Amino acid sequence: MPYWPMVKKSQRKLAVRPLTPTELEMMNVIWRLGPCSVHQILEALRPERELAYTSVSTIVRILEQKGYVRSIKQGRGHLYAAAVTKATYQAQSLERLVSQVFDDTPLLVVQQLLDSRELSEQELQQIRELLRNKRR
Repeated sequence: MPYWPMVKKSQRKLAVRPLTPTELEMMNVIWRLGPCSVHQILEALRPERELAYTSVSTIVRILEQKGYVRSIKQGRGHLYAAAVTKATYQAQSLERLVSQVFDDTPLLVVQQLLDSRELSEQELQQIRELLRNKRR
């Protein structure tokens, strides 16, 4: 079992930078697989995406520079693991969206979601339950 050093606070702050669609695609694979090699990421992307090994390797190194991924040497290669949880990224992304697109008004986000999507009765009930629990 490889040893994963703690992520420094300075590295965590870098994760505020948003991901490009391709970077997010890679992060979704890393979040799903856990610690993995570039080869494993490449295999998980197939057959939908035909990317070169070097392309995936470059994107993963960019993710490491941005603070989303950390790596350890294993044999001749590296293993990569998420330095930021998916929940943390989702929260940061939503906060950025609320701030930049919805004038820092969460109510507008909820209103837009309700107006633009058809929600099932079950989904509406789950939302009501979340709101009840939030009041407690």
